[in-house]
Amino acid sequence: MHVVSYALFLVALFQCRFLAFAILDPIDFLALQSIRKSLHDLPGSNYLASWDFTSDPCNFAGVYCASDKVVALNLGDPRAGSPGLTGRIGSAIGKLSALAELSIVPGRIYGSLPESISQLKGLRFLAISRNFISGNIPVTLGRLRRLKTLDLSYNQLTGGIPRSIGTLPELTNVILCHNHLSGSVPPFLSHGLTRLDLKHNALSGSLAPYSLPPSLQSLSLSWNRLTGPVDKLLSRLNHLNYLDLSLNQFTGPIPGRLFSFPITNLQLERNSFSGPVQPTEPVTIPTVDLSHNRLSGHISPMFSTVQNLYLNNNYFTGQVPASFVDRLLSASIRILYLQHNYLTGIEISPTAEIPLRSSLCLQYNCMVPPVQTACPLKAGKMKTRPAFQCKG
Repeated sequence: MHVVSYALFLVALFQCRFLAFAILDPIDFLALQSIRKSLHDLPGSNYLASWDFTSDPCNFAGVYCASDKVVALNLGDPRAGSPGLTGRIGSAIGKLSALAELSIVPGRIYGSLPESISQLKGLRFLAISRNFISGNIPVTLGRLRRLKTLDLSYNQLTGGIPRSIGTLPELTNVILCHNHLSGSVPPFLSHGLTRLDLKHNALSGSLAPYSLPPSLQSLSLSWNRLTGPVDKLLSRLNHLNYLDLSLNQFTGPIPGRLFSFPITNLQLERNSFSGPVQPTEPVTIPTVDLSHNRLSGHISPMFSTVQNLYLNNNYFTGQVPASFVDRLLSASIRILYLQHNYLTGIEISPTAEIPLRSSLCLQYNCMVPPVQTACPLKAGKMKTRPAFQCKG
């Protein structure tokens, strides 16, 4: 009798153990098997070694479950320097109906994004950066109405940014930088959007005044082919703490109130911004780069509170305000680049000693620099402008 009872106990124990790893939804189980077949470890990685389907898939590396469903896939070894994975993202990913998070570490994932991702109605986080994803961004990603973060940066994506993505109501982060995307920037309607990074693409066209929400804190559009004025748009984005519009073809004025926003780094260089620049109060942004534009008029003394100021290669005229000299000699200004303008003077003694940790460049203006300072090599060798350029 005791032998029979013990045997029944062993059977029950075996069944419990079996159920412990057989509880996963069969559809999710088969989807994980298909995903595993399409991915491989790069040399030096053994990340997928734990994906042994004779055990509980919810214990696989990067697989997270709730009840009998997979809710998160974080594929690849997240440690810095790890080789990552190669292969394709199979369409089976769309079978994981409860998936809320999908990320793949940097590696050599290639091919296009499967349309089936749009079936993941609860997806909130999608990050597949620094791989070799190619093709277009699926228009159907606009069905992911709960998506908060979209990061497809550092891939080989082509085509346009679907307008449907801009309509996603819960987006907070959109990072599509370092691809080959073209066409215009669609309007983004999410009132919670805080970061938009589209730098290093081939985007063109202009930005409408109401195309981006005032919730934005970080906006990076550099290294594109964007055109037109942005003064009305920028005036609305009063929560910005980072702004980089450099290396585009933007035109028109720079709004004065922009300089009162809580920005820590302002990069507007190498555009076609024009007209005077008049901050409404002393500028507390640590780094301001307005170089290589078509800005004109006098340099505002409000800029003398900036630590690193690049105003070179513009059309500024008149005297450099005395407040700049005071702060430069006290080493409060670290970089003051004023070369290649039409400035006519600066009140500084020829014997003044510029602090070693400060850098001043005045050459190629309508004056002889009163102090000799080291300038960047790109400033050239000519100390002053030809006189005929300085008349009138």
